[in-house]
Amino acid sequence: MRDDRDPPATGAPVVLQVDRLTTVFDLGGREAPAVRSVSFVIRAGETLALVGESGSGKSVTALSLLRLIHPPGRITGGSVLWKGQDLVRLDERRLHQIRGREIALVLQDPGTALNPVFTIGDQIIETLLAHGVAQRPAARARMLELLDLVRIQDPKRRAADYPHQLSGGLRQRAMIALALAGDPALLIADEPTTGLDATTQSKIVDLLRDLVGHHNLSLLLISHDLAVVGACADRVAVMYAGQIIEEGPARAVLHTPGHPYTRGLLASVPGSAPGIPLSGIEGSPPRLCELVPGCAFAPRCPERLEICETVMPEPWMVGTERITRCHLHDPAQLVPAAATDANRADPLP
Repeated sequence: MRDDRDPPATGAPVVLQVDRLTTVFDLGGREAPAVRSVSFVIRAGETLALVGESGSGKSVTALSLLRLIHPPGRITGGSVLWKGQDLVRLDERRLHQIRGREIALVLQDPGTALNPVFTIGDQIIETLLAHGVAQRPAARARMLELLDLVRIQDPKRRAADYPHQLSGGLRQRAMIALALAGDPALLIADEPTTGLDATTQSKIVDLLRDLVGHHNLSLLLISHDLAVVGACADRVAVMYAGQIIEEGPARAVLHTPGHPYTRGLLASVPGSAPGIPLSGIEGSPPRLCELVPGCAFAPRCPERLEICETVMPEPWMVGTERITRCHLHDPAQLVPAAATDANRADPLP
């Protein structure tokens, strides 16, 4: 979707490959599947955005990638391949080395993620030392470089500030600097612009675009803000009730959506989709412990067919790059996603 630089080539190496990842929560004897057989890949230098309403499974997916799900939640199936290693089954010691060092997470609320009793500078220095990126004599200089990298003015002065002394935008920048301290190859940003004013949101978006474009990063962006997604993403995966129901190039998904839910999501945001009249999606998302046998969106879908209520739709390839999980697409003219390798690639060795 970004027009300021070329998207990663389709032949770029895959850095993360997620295959049929499933995470459930035990709720008083009932299982609530928060992530249901989710699959996607992220290539080097690429930004993939996970989009959907609150409760669709975006954040749980991100936490599952790093095995940060705690009881009553648990990962029950699938794989997460990172440089040939399955993070779902990797021993805790090796996984601890990957978290923060190779894959970093920017949490949704920097106000609670940052330690209130330590200065911003001390927290970044401690992270540099913990990951072995720099020794103490050089750690302070590297900390100041990171604050400058995320465009915090007067980094020497700001390094001495505590989190409560910073504005929301500066806290978010500090959180990004903290995540970059391990020099990761993949950054996971969970709602990085939530709660910020429009001007500050724009600056954070520009920062993320610059980091990906010029600092050899891949980005998994989690957001419900379609304007942010349109400005940042190369590819978009739309989630509903724990499933990816549409995935493809950002321009195709956001301008010519193929799934009724994606169309409804775009129509509910002013100006997000030219030519689509503003409207809302009737009804509410389903309770995950009471999912119907068929399509989870069927009770709310204005285009539903009889089969939608009883049979789970398969993911179908639309063209060569887009996947849509919907019965409305004629199987006679499409190829099942499982039958093609167009959306798959071997991970890095």
